[in-house]
Amino acid sequence: MPFEEKVTWINAVVTAIVPVVYFVVVLGQLGQVSASEIAYQQPMLITIGVTIVLTIFGAIAMGIGSSISAEITKPGSSKDVGRKDERDVTISRRGDLFGYYVSSAGMVGVMALIMLEYEYFWIANALYLSFVIGTLVAATVKLVAYRRGF
Repeated sequence: MPFEEKVTWINAVVTAIVPVVYFVVVLGQLGQVSASEIAYQQPMLITIGVTIVLTIFGAIAMGIGSSISAEITKPGSSKDVGRKDERDVTISRRGDLFGYYVSSAGMVGVMALIMLEYEYFWIANALYLSFVIGTLVAATVKLVAYRRGF
């Protein structure tokens, strides 16, 4: 499995789990208080920070593990860990492009919420959800391309 595919798996798993925790915690308050009274800003910033940190640490751990594994199986081959070839670059571009399309479509919904003057809570969470879904779509497209080709 190429290093880029491993990093994509880490990104997909982290992006699938961490926002779910956020949405369960924050949206779980809707039954007790109105949306304008929910303090979502700090939990959202923490969630974004945790997602970034976990993805970085996961990629670093994967790189270290891949280097150690490469050295054990074939001494001297650890220098190739993390190298991108043309296929990796093409897959990354294609996945990111699909993710941008999905995020852009989500922005249309966010714009509608803004024009309809919804509360900031709904606008911010729709924006965040759009980015999360776009990231998951990008990761899915990349993983399918690695497994089935493109």
